[in-house]
Amino acid sequence: MSGVWGWFSGGAAAKQKNSPKNAILGLRSQLDMLQKRERHLQSQIDEQDAIARKNVATNKNAAKAALKRKKQSEHSLEQTLGQIGTLEAQINAIESANINRETLLAMERAGEAMKNIHGKLTPEKVDETMAKLQDQIALSEEIVSAMNSVQVGNQVDDEELEDELEQLQQEQLDEQMLKTGTVPVSDQIQRMPAVANGEPKGKAPAIEEDDEEAELRKLQAEMAM
Repeated sequence: MSGVWGWFSGGAAAKQKNSPKNAILGLRSQLDMLQKRERHLQSQIDEQDAIARKNVATNKNAAKAALKRKKQSEHSLEQTLGQIGTLEAQINAIESANINRETLLAMERAGEAMKNIHGKLTPEKVDETMAKLQDQIALSEEIVSAMNSVQVGNQVDDEELEDELEQLQQEQLDEQMLKTGTVPVSDQIQRMPAVANGEPKGKAPAIEEDDEEAELRKLQAEMAM
């Protein structure tokens, strides 16, 4: 039974929806008929005017009858033109009203669609959701910070690193001095001859050579005198 009532209600809704369209179609059909009548009456007026002009000098009764029929056609034409104007105004009014109704229905459907999209969404719920999101972002940053602060592996002593760095610098310095022919101070100390009885070995020949040079210079001075 509900299906039958649904069919009737659906048919009524469709009929109501098509009502403006059917009204416009009926008005346009009537307008087309009136426009045909307008052309026919205008043709009759022209024809009677031609008859009157043709008989105006030779047959006044025929000319007078033609003018009478012309006047009747002109009166009918005026009525027809009035009816045409009325129908055109009605068609424009119905079309405008139908456009307004369709526009309003479209806006109503758009409103319902937005309502369904938003659902239970409210500014307060949006603020609450954004606050929860910010809390989660802050928690994530804290977790990352805590993970990065954990030092994995053995701790390295800074003093040990400094000693190793100085050793590397000394090795580079020694390597550069070897390339340039300059002996590092440490190597010079290591390469000094061994000391016997507190005196360096090989020092005596050097002293003897100094004495010989002194005697030679003394002899040369005496010979010059």
